[in-house]
Amino acid sequence: MPIQRKFLWQIWVAVAVIAAASLPIPLAQAREINVSENLQEAIDDAAPGDTLILSNKTYAGSLVISKPLTILGRGQAKIVGTSLGSVIHVKAPYTTLKGLFITGSGLLLETQDSGIFLDKQASGAIIEDNIISDNLIGIYVSGAENAHVTGNQITGRRDLRMNERGNGIQIWNAPGTIIEKNDIRYGRDGIFVTTSKRNIFKANSMQDLRFAIHYMYTNDSQVIGNRSLRNHIGYAIMSSSHLTVEDNLSEQDRDRGFLFNYANHVVAKRNVVRGGTEKCIFIYNSNKNYFEENLLSDCAIG
Repeated sequence: MPIQRKFLWQIWVAVAVIAAASLPIPLAQAREINVSENLQEAIDDAAPGDTLILSNKTYAGSLVISKPLTILGRGQAKIVGTSLGSVIHVKAPYTTLKGLFITGSGLLLETQDSGIFLDKQASGAIIEDNIISDNLIGIYVSGAENAHVTGNQITGRRDLRMNERGNGIQIWNAPGTIIEKNDIRYGRDGIFVTTSKRNIFKANSMQDLRFAIHYMYTNDSQVIGNRSLRNHIGYAIMSSSHLTVEDNLSEQDRDRGFLFNYANHVVAKRNVVRGGTEKCIFIYNSNKNYFEENLLSDCAIG
């Protein structure tokens, strides 16, 4: 083989090896394991890519997941924390949590106590069809890129004052996060995002909160087809730019349907505010925004 062709062949092989190593665990290597007792022990004993299937029973929480796994509850398995820290802490990529009932986090905002906590190693996580109830923060996506949070029912701590509660879903520095089709109630904010980009919030329902969706320092993202009901403010867009805000509903929100504060280059189209809000849209120190076909009704000030 000529030297040049041999060199190119070596480069191709090296690239192929690196690409293969970066892929998720092949399904052919995965096992399905029924878990009847100690869930943390089953997590520790599992191999990367395994699926743990839970029984219709209660499991002890304060779990740590440090390898890519799928945990399936099929709607009946309950994971109860110790009222200290987070109920489930995910530290591995490509982890799926589905069909679980999760409750019993701690109550310290300083330590970000959550029902599910995804740290920066948990890229590509899928959090789907869970009931997450009576935790301080429902789901915290902390630096985990490309997480997908869909179809969850999240209920906050109604025994706490609103400012003492955590957010339903909280996102920090987690580009590519998709939040869709979740039902969020009784927290502080429904979805709170800060210092992030390329996020999509779509078709979520949020009610009885402070803000339904709260944006801070987050750019190049989409807020599409969400519903805000009986919150203090529907959509608070602050210190963010290049957002698409379309087809959202604010209904019976107390103070404002939409608030834009230091928000620039926003496209807001086909949104609806109705039901007696004080101000339909409030804009402060925001520039180069585009509003089209928004329906504003029943507000003291449009």
